[in-house]
Amino acid sequence: MTRLDNKERMLKLMEILKEQTDEENEYTIDEIVECFKREYGPEVKLNKNSLKDDINHLIEANFDITINQEKEGMPKYYSHQYRLFELYELRMLIDAVASARFITKDETKQLIRKIKKLTSTRHARKLHNEILIDSSVKSESKMVRLAINDLHEAISERKIVAFQYGRYNINKEFVLSHDGDEYRVRPIALTWVNDFYYLIAYFFKKEEIRHYRMDRLRNVRITEEQFPYEPFDVSKYVSSTFHMYAGSEEWIKIRFHHDLINVIIDKFGKDADIRKLDEQHFVLTAKAIVSDGLVKWLLNWGKQAKVLSPSSLVEEVVNEIHNMLTVYDESGD
Repeated sequence: MTRLDNKERMLKLMEILKEQTDEENEYTIDEIVECFKREYGPEVKLNKNSLKDDINHLIEANFDITINQEKEGMPKYYSHQYRLFELYELRMLIDAVASARFITKDETKQLIRKIKKLTSTRHARKLHNEILIDSSVKSESKMVRLAINDLHEAISERKIVAFQYGRYNINKEFVLSHDGDEYRVRPIALTWVNDFYYLIAYFFKKEEIRHYRMDRLRNVRITEEQFPYEPFDVSKYVSSTFHMYAGSEEWIKIRFHHDLINVIIDKFGKDADIRKLDEQHFVLTAKAIVSDGLVKWLLNWGKQAKVLSPSSLVEEVVNEIHNMLTVYDESGD
């Protein structure tokens, strides 16, 4: 006959309530006893009064246990209903993990399994991941998450960071930039934009703020050199860039069709300087990073977007349109 000491019995009781009960699934004392028998065998020695005492002790210790009894003389039902996360919040976490490109396919599955443990087993079955985990867009490197952790620590401790940086060539080979020389930067923030993690940092060699794709960093090294705190508006920096291209910040004025109002609010926020021009158009005035990324972003909207100023940006857009026409006018292709 199996005997459980008081501590083991109470811990197992707490585990049963956490994993198997919720607001939709409650257990009587008899059903709790059956759970013990499935775990330890039918001969396990249990006293129902001891289990009731354990429940009272757990409640006194601030472990959430809800007791329901429909009528006097009817059995009492016990359940653990309080969870740190609501079910819809867990669904959002799972969707975010499944969508994140920087997390490998295996790590995605592992994280989803862990998230499901934050609720009861019955509720966990409802947490089906409806987002397809496409391995073709998932990172193949487990080093990304380690670099993210290191950089968070470096930002928190205000320590200068060094790393190598690179890109894939036409042969799908990863090639380090500048012959593998280290980039020495002051890390400012990490941000997640367009499904990729970026490090925003001050690049000492060029004396300017730059951003780097996390999956392109190699051999991240935290130095012992520290730097003083300087305020930096990350959201303003991200909203002023387009497709995370670097460039110079300038005032821009663009005419958009009314159909694009939500696109512009999503990009620049509700406080953006937007003024009605006529019944079909509005004008946006904003400070933005003028770059190839901005030109490409504008061309997404075709005739629904027209640059008014600066003239240099108008010229860049016109040149790109001519270049596109040239490609399609080439004979023999």
